[in-house]
Amino acid sequence: FVAQYSSTMLNCSNPDSPSMLEALKPIFNLNTIRPVVNITTVTNVGISITVFDSLVSEVSLLQKWQNEFTKWDPEECGTSRMSVPRTNLWVPDIIINEFMDENTAPKVPYTYLLSDGTVSDSQPVKAITSCRLDIYLFPFDIQNCTLSFNSYTLKSKYDHEDVSRAVLMATMGEWELIGIAAKKYTIPSTASGSYDEIRFYISLRRQAMLYVANLLLPSCFLITVDLFSFILPPNDADRSSFKMTLILGYTVFLLMMNDLLPVTGNAIPLINVFLSMCLAMMVASLLETIIITNFLCGSSNYSRAPRWIRVLFLKILGRLVLTEESKTLEQKGPLSEDKTLPELRSLGRVLQAIRLQVEQHLSKSLSTEEWIQIGLIIDRLLFILYIIFITVSFITIIIIWVVSYNAA
Repeated sequence: FVAQYSSTMLNCSNPDSPSMLEALKPIFNLNTIRPVVNITTVTNVGISITVFDSLVSEVSLLQKWQNEFTKWDPEECGTSRMSVPRTNLWVPDIIINEFMDENTAPKVPYTYLLSDGTVSDSQPVKAITSCRLDIYLFPFDIQNCTLSFNSYTLKSKYDHEDVSRAVLMATMGEWELIGIAAKKYTIPSTASGSYDEIRFYISLRRQAMLYVANLLLPSCFLITVDLFSFILPPNDADRSSFKMTLILGYTVFLLMMNDLLPVTGNAIPLINVFLSMCLAMMVASLLETIIITNFLCGSSNYSRAPRWIRVLFLKILGRLVLTEESKTLEQKGPLSEDKTLPELRSLGRVLQAIRLQVEQHLSKSLSTEEWIQIGLIIDRLLFILYIIFITVSFITIIIIWVVSYNAA
């Protein structure tokens, strides 16, 4: 065997493909053995991978090695590159351990031979990568994935400095490669004693601009519009209609953008809390408008507010929320203290009856104005609390995002 194939150069009768194929036929019978003339010669297999996704990884696996039986003179054989069925050549048994099911990627039946004996074998692989999914910070999350390679018949010669040259990451616009680390493991085996395994630890950062532009900014704009809707008069039906239209539009927006959100597991992403809070604030704003509008419209049916309510709302809270009408309303006294009352009583029963009717009417008007003023003060107070709650919530969520993102 050694004497027959001691010469590593193939001879072609003519510089064409049929002659090249004829010269390779004896080599095809050796596809079950490692392609070296001397069995002590080491066959170095180089691996390059291109990862196109993170969870269900589409990997382009490129392997290169030397076949000592397939060297030829390009001028004599008429070509420097030849494609042959990969089943006709020896192929290393390198596998990806993350296979959870049958590889559904399309099969590439051909392997390329170069005139210097190099074999280039490229195969697409679809594998389920082992990622520690942490979507709490979505879309500002960082995912750590693992790809492990091993061979049951080959020993690996791992060089830590060659990792950056051995792995090519194609981010496809959504992911940014922030780091690759690799480590060699020796796994004990009862069949052959042990086998080597190389694990690549890939860190990916999600490109968040798409989600910021399509989810976060529109939500912020809509909540800002809802905030400014408090400028509309609370006793006007247009304010309630406007808020209901805003909630309906935001609900449709969330349904349309639902595909952009990650599939949640046990952990709830912070962005879900943010979007739910925006919707909850809009609903709370609508409920507040409904209650205040009903309160103002029914104020004419209420009796005069008790003194402690007038003091609390018209004097204390009215000044706190910068409502000026409270002073004039509180300074008004009941008509029974009017100085003209003794003179009106002297006019007789007819004038007395007229006076009582006028007093009742004015007291009712004063009561209505007081309740309207109290309703406006409550509306202004809830508006201020709305602003404070939104500001504190947004700042808190942003701080959590920034701190957790930097810590990751």
